[in-house]
Amino acid sequence: MPNLNKLHTGLFLVIFAVAPQVRSQAPDYEPPRTEYGRPDLQGIWTNRSITRMERRPGIEGLVLSDEEAYEMAQSSFWLSLDRQQQNNPVTEAKEGQAAFGARGHNAFWVDNGDTMGLVKGEYRTSWVTEPASGRIPYKEGGSALRRAPHLPSIGGFDGPEARPVGERCIAFGGIIGPVMQNGIYNNNYQFVQTKDHVVLMSEMGHEVRIIPFADEYSNEDLQPWFGDSIARYEGDTLVIETINTKPLQGSYISPTGKVTERLTRWSDDEIFYEFTVEDPSIYTQPWSGEISYYKETALFEYACHEGNYSLPGILAGARRAEMDKLAE
Repeated sequence: MPNLNKLHTGLFLVIFAVAPQVRSQAPDYEPPRTEYGRPDLQGIWTNRSITRMERRPGIEGLVLSDEEAYEMAQSSFWLSLDRQQQNNPVTEAKEGQAAFGARGHNAFWVDNGDTMGLVKGEYRTSWVTEPASGRIPYKEGGSALRRAPHLPSIGGFDGPEARPVGERCIAFGGIIGPVMQNGIYNNNYQFVQTKDHVVLMSEMGHEVRIIPFADEYSNEDLQPWFGDSIARYEGDTLVIETINTKPLQGSYISPTGKVTERLTRWSDDEIFYEFTVEDPSIYTQPWSGEISYYKETALFEYACHEGNYSLPGILAGARRAEMDKLAE
C-alpha cells in the first residue's frame, strides 16, 4: 500500500510546479463577451488561498519564487493542523477528550487551499501591494478606527445587537467586501452581469451585492450593507466605486471613505481583481492591492445557523444573570 502522505506531497509538488504556467495570460488574450458586448465575467469563481490581506511580520517582498511559496505554505497554521490530524486521526471519544484544547476538531472543513495566492502567474506574500510593506497604513488607533464610536460595544452579552454580525449570520462583509477577500473556508462566488447591473454573490452567508451601472450614487442618505455602489466600464475593465458602508459591517471605510474595485478578465480561468481604499479618517495614505479569482466548478452551500446553540445559550445566560442580580 503506498504511503499516502508521500503521495499527497508528490502530487502537490507537481501541481505547484506547473500552476504558474497553466494560469498565465496569453499575450493576445481576447475575453469572451456578453450579449451586450462587455467582457464576460459571469460564472462561479474562487479566491481560495493561504495568502491574506497583510504580509506576515518579518517577510520581505511581494513576489515569491516557487520554492519560497512552497516553504511558506508549509508553515500555514491550517495546513499544518490538517497534517497533524491526517497523521494522528482521533477515532475514539476518549482520545478526542484528551486532545481537547490541543487541536481544532474541525480542520477537516477548512478550505484555504494548499498554496500561496497566485496573481497573474506570481505567488504573493500579501494582497496589499501599496504600501510596499504589504501592511495596511492605519493611523494611530489601528483597525479599531473602522468601527463607529457611537455603536454598541461588540462582544457583550446583553442582547443580540452586541454580538458580532457574523455570529448572528447577518453579514460576513470581509468576504464579499468591499474589499472582497478570502477566508478560511467557503471562498466561492458567483458573478452575474445584465445590461443595467452587475451582481456579486458570495456563498459565505449568501451575501449579494447588486450594483447598478450609474453615474451617481442612489443611497447617499443611507448606509446599506456592503455600501452604496455604482459601476461603469473602462475599456474591458469593470470598475466599481463604493461609499457609505454600514458601520456594523466593520468595513474598510468610514462614512468619509471610498473603495474602488477593478475586475478584468485576465484569461479563460482567471479574473484579475484590483482595489484601492481611500479614507483619511482611518489611514495615513490610500492603499491598494491585487487578488485573482479562478474558475470553480460549483458553489458549496453555506449554512450558518444550523446546529448553532451558542447564541441562545449566551443570551439565556445573560438573562439569568440579570434575574440573579435582581434577586439579590
